[in-house]
Amino acid sequence: MYASASSDIREILAKVAQGDERAFTLLFNEYYGLLERRMFYFSKSEPMAQEMALDVFLNIWISRKALQNISCFKSYLLTISRNHAFNCLKKHKRQDKRRKQWLENTDRFVREQPEDTFDYYSRIDAAVESLPPQQKKIYLLSRSDKMKQAQIAKELDIALETVKKHMVLALRNIKSRARNIAI
Repeated sequence: MYASASSDIREILAKVAQGDERAFTLLFNEYYGLLERRMFYFSKSEPMAQEMALDVFLNIWISRKALQNISCFKSYLLTISRNHAFNCLKKHKRQDKRRKQWLENTDRFVREQPEDTFDYYSRIDAAVESLPPQQKKIYLLSRSDKMKQAQIAKELDIALETVKKHMVLALRNIKSRARNIAI
């Protein structure tokens, strides 16, 4: 139906504004190469340029109703592509800055960890293992199996107050051992 996009751009834009996908395909085929080269000029990255060019065409399709009021499509395309490129580059720079900051924080956290951190956790595990059998069973049901105290009381067929007392004693024993380890 359309010989080329340059033959009558106003007619093509009117068709695109009405939702004609064939007209949009023609517009896309005519201007994609130009737009991709322009985006490469800004981004210096082939994949990023392709993605930004596709984003611009997606935005054109989404806001296609506005195309009826465009007198010079090429100028319009270059302007929105420049703005989109700047927005993408700003976003990329912010993400890169956050990523570097996260890596710095992670690196600092790892460096600040005591060398015996894993030994600390193994000693806590040993403290749990050294609990009296009933305290250990109640503690593990609560922490490992994520059971509530009422569920534990029902399962072990003991009073809720007994479960609470054993949990308090178990936590007190573990904390006491943890303090001794940390000193």
